[in-house]
Amino acid sequence: MDGRRARAGPRLVVLGSLNVDLVLAGVPLPRPGETVSGGRFETHHGGKGGNAAVAAARALRGGPREGAVSFVGAVGADAHGRTALSALSDEGIDVRMVAVHPDVESGVALIVVAPDGENQIAVAPGANATLTPTEAEAAATALLGRGGVLLASLEVPHDAVEAAARAARRLGATFVLDPAPVVPATASLAGIADVITPNEAELDELGGLAELRAAHPGLCIAVTRGARGAYLAAPGASLHEPALAVRAVDATGAGDTFSGVLAAALLEQAPVAAAVHRANVAAGLSVRSAGAREGMPLRAAIDRAM
Repeated sequence: MDGRRARAGPRLVVLGSLNVDLVLAGVPLPRPGETVSGGRFETHHGGKGGNAAVAAARALRGGPREGAVSFVGAVGADAHGRTALSALSDEGIDVRMVAVHPDVESGVALIVVAPDGENQIAVAPGANATLTPTEAEAAATALLGRGGVLLASLEVPHDAVEAAARAARRLGATFVLDPAPVVPATASLAGIADVITPNEAELDELGGLAELRAAHPGLCIAVTRGARGAYLAAPGASLHEPALAVRAVDATGAGDTFSGVLAAALLEQAPVAAAVHRANVAAGLSVRSAGAREGMPLRAAIDRAM
């Protein structure tokens, strides 16, 4: 982790996981003890945090630009970690505050995809599970300021997310929480968030819309609903956004696109309703291509679709 202070001014800091996806596609799913062969091997970059950072960088005014989006997380000192960070840097994302832990491997997902699209996935979180509260807080403190935005998801330790979130609150930044995956401590994080972006299953795990609004009356809740679009429940207002009319190919990464684009719009001081509208359109565009990041749209495409 590079301790130098990054470029001054409001910025978006994305805290979360970073994985390399090793994919074997076009083979039958193996039964226990069975070996299958054939298909094609592909390497993709993933992790909810990395995906959301890419979506945000592409959605900013003027397109990706160095220093507007920073990623905070952890990788190992291995080839997978180096390529994962390089992929973010190629998108104009600042990775100087990423922790490199030499004693663990970087996060890896092993994915087998059958010809009909059914899949099997095994994930080794590796370094993602080793990010410490001290590292997360130091990065948030160095990068955020008043007018900045912190977007966090929960494929990294909860205490690291909480430490960064509390630093964001102290600094006057906006905290956006993508509560995936939901764990027992997620509800406490919702209490310090400004905006939360659950899907419908995650919302149910958090107790439902009525309970969440009653517990946190100042919270803006932007619910993603897949083919039914999105719903915003905010103090004194509600909004339903229908899904974009597109031919869906692969919904992988659509939720990450929604959260990343919403956070980018908030960084540009859009009202939350307008941010949800942009995010919903971007998520709809993202499902037209296979892969989590491959279909994430640039700002110009979002503007045209809106």
